[in-house]
Amino acid sequence: MTKSASRTAVGILCAIAALAPAAALAHAADRGFVMLLPTGHYMVGGALAVLASFTALALIPPEPLDRLARWSARLLRLPVDGRVLTSTLSLVVLMLLIWCGLKGSRDPLSNPLPLVIWTVWWVGLTLLVGLFGNLWRWLDPWYGPARAVLAFAGRRHAPPLAVLPRRIGAAPAILVFLAFAWFELIHPAPDDPELLAVVVAAYWLFGFVGVLVFGHEAFTRQVECFSVFFAMISKLAMLRRGDDGALHFNLPGAKALDAASLGLSGTLFLLLALSTVSFDGLMRTFLWLGAIGVNPLEFPGRTVLIWPNTLGMMLAFATLAGAFLGCVWIGQRLAGRRGTLLETGAAAGALVWSIAPIALAYHFSHYLVSFVLYGQYALAAISDPLSNGANLFGTAGYHVLAGATTGAESAWVVWNLQAGAIIAAHVLAVLMAHVVAFRLHGDARRATVSQIPLALLMIGYTVLGLWLLSSPTGF
Repeated sequence: MTKSASRTAVGILCAIAALAPAAALAHAADRGFVMLLPTGHYMVGGALAVLASFTALALIPPEPLDRLARWSARLLRLPVDGRVLTSTLSLVVLMLLIWCGLKGSRDPLSNPLPLVIWTVWWVGLTLLVGLFGNLWRWLDPWYGPARAVLAFAGRRHAPPLAVLPRRIGAAPAILVFLAFAWFELIHPAPDDPELLAVVVAAYWLFGFVGVLVFGHEAFTRQVECFSVFFAMISKLAMLRRGDDGALHFNLPGAKALDAASLGLSGTLFLLLALSTVSFDGLMRTFLWLGAIGVNPLEFPGRTVLIWPNTLGMMLAFATLAGAFLGCVWIGQRLAGRRGTLLETGAAAGALVWSIAPIALAYHFSHYLVSFVLYGQYALAAISDPLSNGANLFGTAGYHVLAGATTGAESAWVVWNLQAGAIIAAHVLAVLMAHVVAFRLHGDARRATVSQIPLALLMIGYTVLGLWLLSSPTGF
């Protein structure tokens, strides 16, 4: 047989093989199996669970709940704060990751930079902060280097070169977080290693200059969005460092109830964090793609969707913020208050802490599958960061188990974890809001009445969250 005939025969066989039915080796999403589960029952059950929680709280005297929220147990005294060392080590690791992004593989599943940034840090660290406290306080890559530079310049105890106006609150952090969310959700290639390396390096430089000019405390409180975000999420943790320098154990969310009322910018920041995760789920659904004129079965790519998704993200934020502030205003009016802007803003700043557990639960539920899958890729990539055959930690040959998130059994486990987290978070949110309302009004009846609109919003958001997790997606 001639070479030409051989090529023809091979081509025909390949075409026949492609048309023949066979098992697909591509990664399959779990949505198809989730849709076979009784998700409607879950949605109704979730809504009823939140409603039942609110009804039960209306019948329980709020004073015992208030005392329970203030309870804490002293565990141990912490050693000397080693933030300078841990911050410096964090910067060293970050610089190595940036180097890997620039010099390593362009495959996002082989390069450790996108895997560590989007999976280990953004997903994993957020969950750890919500459980154990503000670990970002020690990992912040600006604190140690900035102190070293200021000490070398003889300005360690000098006032900052410029002062950020306190009246602007966290408004700059809102803008920075919007830019981050846009890059993560809407930019065509947020996981491209080389591009991500440039963005991460530029953001570190932005933060470093800001800390040197405005001071670390002020800059991370008002401008650096991740410090603001992690500080808020850490209020849910069961561990906290007390004024005596010791580690204390408290109930989930108790720290948030003791936190000061947020200003308008802080309130909007927390609502923005929740709305962006929700929109990330919404923008992938057939409903959203159909609404913007895209055939889900002929997905044109992220580049085509930049403007519709940008407007959608802003609309999601505006809708959630308007709904939350509107419910607070209506609740104030139902409780007999005048509902002035100042009064409503103060109440919203206290009640918005009840949104924090919902934001954390959505973060967990939305990213659970990708965390399990891409966390395995990260484990392999860190041992061979430049894709040159190295095996630094002995995990370079780790076999990624894609089946851990696929199949009927896995989908059942994942879906129940996701649904359970969302429902539990909304129940906790109702509990926290009830305690906050009692502290605001000082009367059980008025506190309960003021929470009716917010409880209805939480019921609706529970149903929305479960629907987003079970809806088919276009990409």
